[in-house]
Amino acid sequence: MILAGSDAPGGLLGYGWTFHRELEHFVRNGLSPYQALRTATVNPASFLRAEADIGTVTPGKRADLVLLDGNPLADIRNTTRISGVMVGGRWLERADLERLISDAGRRLNP
Repeated sequence: MILAGSDAPGGLLGYGWTFHRELEHFVRNGLSPYQALRTATVNPASFLRAEADIGTVTPGKRADLVLLDGNPLADIRNTTRISGVMVGGRWLERADLERLISDAGRRLNP
């Protein structure tokens, strides 16, 4: 079982950015886009024995998901085309995400 994890804390890794590159590398090295997406969804849920709560979009599970402007099964690079995010039951549109990123950048580099 392969688990995505390049966005984990440590070193000089850029959260999110490295994750998308990791998915691209998985596909470039033989995984299908579907298999690459599973490394960040179904596989971690299974590893953590948390399939009842996370890992797939299913009624009754946590409402955390990413809405994309392109099909990642057609091109894994479409994972970077984020339209919005549902996290903890709260919807964040692209403008909200850009604002959060900008705020974080100002705090990290005043």
